[in-house]
Amino acid sequence: MSAVSDYALVHSVRMPLRWGDMDAMGHVNNTVYFRYLEQARIEWFEAMGCPPAFSGIGPVIISAHCTFLKQLRYPGDITVNTLVGDFGRSSFHTRHEIRRVDDPTTLMAEGGSKVVWVDQRIEKSVPLPDEMRALLVQLRIS
Repeated sequence: MSAVSDYALVHSVRMPLRWGDMDAMGHVNNTVYFRYLEQARIEWFEAMGCPPAFSGIGPVIISAHCTFLKQLRYPGDITVNTLVGDFGRSSFHTRHEIRRVDDPTTLMAEGGSKVVWVDQRIEKSVPLPDEMRALLVQLRIS
């Protein structure tokens, strides 16, 4: 996987922390962080014109991780930045950073995923679309 500095920022989204995101410990439950990362990824895919394809060809997450650095608590808003790193024939790596809007210098959590382009009808990976490949190439040289 790429070094953090090899990743390019591709999308940023602001989200509210919801009361229901918290657990009995009084902080946002660890599983909810994955929802934040998922929402950021989906919004980026949609902004690029390639939303997940339930029965066609599109992005599928084959691995995901998150490191919880600081506790998030309601109320407040967060910013989730999506960055893209290495890419291959049919896949690429993403990285995500979660920060509170009222404390943008503190990294609250960081995570990422490996995204593979898949033909859902045959359940096999396929080459990245030309448009996605061109975008990833542009990000790497800018």
